[in-house]
Amino acid sequence: MHGMVPNDPQSSVSNVEYAVVYAPRLKRKRFPSACVEIMADQNEAVKAADPSKNRYAAQVHGPSKSSEGQYIYYLLHWL
Repeated sequence: MHGMVPNDPQSSVSNVEYAVVYAPRLKRKRFPSACVEIMADQNEAVKAADPSKNRYAAQVHGPSKSSEGQYIYYLLHWL
């Protein structure tokens, strides 16, 4: 994805994670860290999702620091 910071094999600063993402619009590809709740695994993310409250299970990559100084996560795919 354009602008996404690749994983550093020598650190765990930015990782692929399962999460529940607050997303009023599903077309976005990046989310502020305040909208992302990291989960232990895929099953936990799916169980914690609540589409009626715009909370969806996803696989994300991050956190990365945006040009605006916010920490963000990039959407890899919805679960």
